[in-house]
Amino acid sequence: MKELENKRVLITGASSGIGKALAIELLKNQNELILISRHKAKTEQYIQEIFQEETRAFIYECDVRFKEKVHETYEKIKKETGVPDVAILNAGVGREMSLTHFNSAIAEEIFQTNFLGLVYFTEQLLPDFIKTGKGILVGVSSLADNRGFPRSGLYTASKAAVSIFLESLRAEGKIKGVKIITIKPGFVETALTAQNNWPMPFLMPAERAAKIIINGIAKEKRVIRFPLPTAILSRIIGAMPGRFYEFVASKF
Repeated sequence: MKELENKRVLITGASSGIGKALAIELLKNQNELILISRHKAKTEQYIQEIFQEETRAFIYECDVRFKEKVHETYEKIKKETGVPDVAILNAGVGREMSLTHFNSAIAEEIFQTNFLGLVYFTEQLLPDFIKTGKGILVGVSSLADNRGFPRSGLYTASKAAVSIFLESLRAEGKIKGVKIITIKPGFVETALTAQNNWPMPFLMPAERAAKIIINGIAKEKRVIRFPLPTAILSRIIGAMPGRFYEFVASKF
């Protein structure tokens, strides 16, 4: 597997799930990590428990929903560690919501975290990446970004926004020397998927997902989709005529 080595890597949503798995894997390969989450203590705990000896990990507490907090945190990062080589914008939340329990507050939480949190960090990172003519900006979307799945409309809409936003940056990024990568996972074992009480085909451990992501970033892929069976299924669902899709989705 191709590795990322001796890089300064920023990861948001680093306290658990994919973010935690990425941090653990990347620290094995002499990388310097900038770990950001709302739960600093949780991040510090697993870093200390797993690595014990001193590691090249700098841990920051930041709620990506708040623009000013993101700005303050990034300015602190630049002073203390420097501009990252790679930024993996992974912070995300998800909640189901039915028509009978519709609540715009849930929409605000999901979009502020999944989409605007990514936008806020992108705003901080791009000037430095463009100035140096290098840098890899990675955003975590989902294979669920192609349809409005029942009860998950807010989550899928936020991930669709992420995918389209990153795609819009990619072409111009090439001209400026900035690489834009979109991650589209299927079902991964995280606190988010643990909430689901329905079948999740091809569910994979976060550790396996992290290795796939790192390999894809090292190869500088444009879009990293996994696992393959779910990616194929996603394409099939995306190609369904609207009426047929709505009929099928209503059964679930």
